[in-house]
Amino acid sequence: MTTLLLCSADEAATMLAADLELEGAQVGRIDSTELSTASLIGVDALLVAPTRAVTRELVGACDRSGVRVLLIGPSDSRAAMRLGLPAPLPYDTPADQVLRALESGPAAAPSAPASRIIAVWGPHGAPGRSTVAIQLAVELSRSGTRTALVDADSVAPSLALQLGLDDDAPGLAAACRRAELGLLDAAELSRLSTPVETSGGMIEVLSGLNRPSRWPELGAARMRTTLDTCRSWTQVTVVDVAAELDAEDDGLDAGAPPRHAATVAALMEADAVVAVLSADPLGVSRFVRGHAELRHLLGGTPVTVVANRVRPGPLGIDARGQLRRTLDRFAGIDDVAFLPEDQRAADAAALHARAIADVSPRSPLVAAVRRVASGLGARAEVTAGSSRGSSPAARRRR
Repeated sequence: MTTLLLCSADEAATMLAADLELEGAQVGRIDSTELSTASLIGVDALLVAPTRAVTRELVGACDRSGVRVLLIGPSDSRAAMRLGLPAPLPYDTPADQVLRALESGPAAAPSAPASRIIAVWGPHGAPGRSTVAIQLAVELSRSGTRTALVDADSVAPSLALQLGLDDDAPGLAAACRRAELGLLDAAELSRLSTPVETSGGMIEVLSGLNRPSRWPELGAARMRTTLDTCRSWTQVTVVDVAAELDAEDDGLDAGAPPRHAATVAALMEADAVVAVLSADPLGVSRFVRGHAELRHLLGGTPVTVVANRVRPGPLGIDARGQLRRTLDRFAGIDDVAFLPEDQRAADAAALHARAIADVSPRSPLVAAVRRVASGLGARAEVTAGSSRGSSPAARRRR
């Protein structure tokens, strides 16, 4: 006999419970305020309305307990997709169809686009890798894509500080340890991550190391397994990596992992790479040298080249033309995206520990990053030039 737990106070849910009992199911009722892990013991499936009571933590607890979750009631397919669940069934669905939906397994869930890993790389000299990674994640999330942001920089991790998060949170290091033990899944990643509300939507953030000396925790095999699990966790995972591409052991013991294994593993696992350079003579020189190593490492993986902090000062009046000609001549790059310098917006973001789009939605830098995100698969409209801002959250702050 199938044991069901129905979590809804709606009168229509009472009629559904009676119909399910006529079909031979054992149905229990519970209020959403009483729903807990203990209430899942001995239950085969949880039928619950798509309300705020349905959280990632609840779905994760059901996964660990082997309890199927079926949304039933008012349709909210976006919330269902965000949680990786099938679309809600109406209350008037015949009881036999409800039972068949429970027996059909996860295949009944709506098809979702293939998950992708996007790595953000750049040479030494702080070209703005982390800033671009944060803003890309915001713009990808704005299109309705479930997005995660991972700090895999084992040299100078900074995402937690830039987003005002606790840098002692378990984050990526804990995920890698769980991956080595074979205990990492989507529910565990949700537990280890920190949700961050932005103007583009919710982003799950896996913070990096709180001390660079802990870099051995981000081994290559651990990183590959973690990123592979991320594909079943979100639709797009943006990974911020360090500058170094070499894999030598730096004179360490023979059994020690390579110093920059996390960066190499993340780049090898990526479906696309965003390569960031600083728009000044030193930044261009460093990028040209590093780009050859990057291309050798990646093979056929597509690379989007982004010139950051473009301004007339260090490159003359025609800064974009100078960059195009230099990159074409010395690196064979004929397609470059340009991000204008907006120091005021960057300072505001640093002051408030938020993404630039959250504090300066009309910044030309936001519009430029949004175009880059659109080329990577986002469906967001370029609205950063709007006088009313780019989102309801941004307008409320204004």
